[in-house]
Amino acid sequence: MSDPLFAALLGAAGTVGSLHSVAPDHWAPFVAIARAQHWSRGRTARTTILCGFGHVTASVVLGLVALYLGLEALQAFGRRMESVAGLLLIGFGIAYAIWGLRRSVAGRLHGHSHAHYDHVHDAQRRTSLTLFLLFSADPCVAVMPLMFAAAPLGTLKTLAVVLAYEASTIGTMVLLVLPAHAGAQRLRSPRLDRFSDVIAGAAIVVVGLVVAGLGL
Repeated sequence: MSDPLFAALLGAAGTVGSLHSVAPDHWAPFVAIARAQHWSRGRTARTTILCGFGHVTASVVLGLVALYLGLEALQAFGRRMESVAGLLLIGFGIAYAIWGLRRSVAGRLHGHSHAHYDHVHDAQRRTSLTLFLLFSADPCVAVMPLMFAAAPLGTLKTLAVVLAYEASTIGTMVLLVLPAHAGAQRLRSPRLDRFSDVIAGAAIVVVGLVVAGLGL
């Protein structure tokens, strides 16, 4: 009886993980930031994987706690966290757009950019860390019932279900981000390059508004 259930849970984990990653908040911010900061394909993929790992791991931690404290209470908490995900994206997008605008104006006033090599990489590291924290603070409650259903099957099978969910989530994010990243890198113009951070921030705000409005 356990093998068919285990197979069904693995399939559900892979399907749910992939489908929920199609939502724009799971890939569009990476494309926008990568275009603005001229990230390479490798850096974009690594940041996406890192943030996807934080997103799923936070959900798994909540799921583990739910096994001890009760599923309903933790799901309610997770749903509250999900409900503010759009607001977090909006806040981040606004802050990033303001930072980009100040950077663009300062470069225009001084006739050159102060974004030296070390400064650029410091900004990229801070942005990657902020994205990681943002995604870690946005758990996906869909993994919790899967963990709860798999728990009676044993630790190894529960871990397999979690890994299937994590792999499908991160894999789908990367598969969506990289082609979009390649397309965005082809968009070139002096004005677009100058205000790329502002545009990226505005795009993230729009994604946040969509997520908040549709309750994704």
